[in-house]
Amino acid sequence: MPGDRYTEVRTVLIRILYLNLAVALAKIFFGYASGSIGILSDGFHSLADGASNVAALVGLRLAGKPPDADHPYGHRKFETITAGIIALFLVIVMMEVAQTAVERLRAGGTPRVSLGSFVIMGVTLAINVWVVRYEQHAARRLSSELLMADARHTKSDVLTSIAVTAALAGTAAGYPILDPAVAMVVVGFIGYAGFEIARDATKILSDQMVMSEEDIRKVVEGVPQVLGCHHIRSRGTADHVFLDLHVWLDGTMPLTDAHALSHKVKDVLMDRFPQIADAIIHIEPPPKLGA
Repeated sequence: MPGDRYTEVRTVLIRILYLNLAVALAKIFFGYASGSIGILSDGFHSLADGASNVAALVGLRLAGKPPDADHPYGHRKFETITAGIIALFLVIVMMEVAQTAVERLRAGGTPRVSLGSFVIMGVTLAINVWVVRYEQHAARRLSSELLMADARHTKSDVLTSIAVTAALAGTAAGYPILDPAVAMVVVGFIGYAGFEIARDATKILSDQMVMSEEDIRKVVEGVPQVLGCHHIRSRGTADHVFLDLHVWLDGTMPLTDAHALSHKVKDVLMDRFPQIADAIIHIEPPPKLGA
């Protein structure tokens, strides 16, 4: 994988890390100052965003290493493992938020709602919306499941911030129970985001098929002298795919010609699908009719 791709992903993560830390500290400060469990929980959610950014940067550094004797396929899956760690951060935060909300529901209490509370929630919400759009755009451009996972994490923070702001309005109107209640809503948002990230990471780590067999077949069978193909398999990530397949060639074709044609098929595939890191092609004559 080109080094500049990892450099770009790292730059995106560092920028977002600073923003997440600023947002988290602002929410946590106002959460403690006002006694609002909703704002405080949202602040810890944002702090988890920052922690996951740090984990992502560490994982990205490992993922960028070139193949070696112990890892002939490269270290790309370290990025996917780190996406799974982000899901773990979400589970931890979800448990903490749930515990805090339950304690407030049992003990009662009314947070102090001020204009400053709404201002801080509005500003941090705007920052998070920008971060989500920026990170999703970068994830698509760089084909990074790590950035996409982190964007989903931040998107859940956007949803929780909206819910918390609504709860603040309800609390100011005389319904303090909305503060711990919305914290439980935050738990749901966090849990769903963690599920999505864990699901996508599991697909990659379990070598789920990542490319359409039909798309591969159309390209291969479009190469002159290729009679067909089967046993098409692919694994890896969206931007780093390992492909292997069996290609049917005329059984009377000289071995040197068949070998050269297999390389042509590989070149055509890798040109058509730049995400293919390597393709292994097994050449064989077509199956006999009725066999």
